[in-house]
Amino acid sequence: MITNEPTAQQTPLPAEPDSGDLAQYVDTGVPQPPLPAEPPNAPWIKLLIAFFTWFGSVLLLLFVPVILALPYLMYRWRSTGVPSAEALTADKTFIFISIAAIVPTHLLTLALVWLVVTEGRKKPFWQTIGFEWPRYTNRFMATLICIFIAAALLGVGFIVTSLWGGSKTQLDLLVESSIPARFATAFVAVFTAPLIEELVYRGVLYSAIERALGTAVAVGAVALLFAGVHVFQYINNISVITVITLLSFTLTIVRASTGKVLPCFIIHLVFNGIQSLVIALSPFVNLGGSS
Repeated sequence: MITNEPTAQQTPLPAEPDSGDLAQYVDTGVPQPPLPAEPPNAPWIKLLIAFFTWFGSVLLLLFVPVILALPYLMYRWRSTGVPSAEALTADKTFIFISIAAIVPTHLLTLALVWLVVTEGRKKPFWQTIGFEWPRYTNRFMATLICIFIAAALLGVGFIVTSLWGGSKTQLDLLVESSIPARFATAFVAVFTAPLIEELVYRGVLYSAIERALGTAVAVGAVALLFAGVHVFQYINNISVITVITLLSFTLTIVRASTGKVLPCFIIHLVFNGIQSLVIALSPFVNLGGSS
């Protein structure tokens, strides 16, 4: 029998909050204060900090090896008098110390970059600087592509240097000064240079320039700065400078297209690694490699 008796009173469902209300809550249901707005000049401030970081890395590279070589220079001065510039360029011990001193130089540079990127331990370092693969990337295939790019660059570099030739560079003379200098150069080229240079140029510097001035300016500026810093090592060999410039633009374009630093590091590591094998093995197997 159907009756007209009222049914038990139902508790009404709460009204669904709109998107503005949802934005104020997290999973715990606790309201969160809105994030502070970023100042409009923040990209320019970060650009200035990035350039100071790059300039600091250059200063460290110029002065730390000299400072670390001072004890040996004082020893030379006490034993044989003030050495001339020509004598130092032929001093195998001084050359080895100067090359080996790049390792602590790079460690100091890494500390500087870490302070800037983390903003004094406020942010995670590797994630913030983009030292990772792009999302949804097949890491195995991406690594193979990076190796292929590095090998292709080396092939182009071999063709360019074979066709154009050129005098021995300053780096060639340093490497050929002694076996310890040769091994020290190979070590730096593999274990510290690719990481530090990518963190400084394609990490800190590129990110800041891109945010303030756009992708095209960032690619051009970073690529030219990276190549320019290396010019003094190869100043008398235009073919090697051309290869370094090609490498620089390739790495920076990869950074722009992937949005990450890790692929650039892999390419740089393989490129330097193959050359370092040539540098280390040349005296023993007559590979006749170049730097």
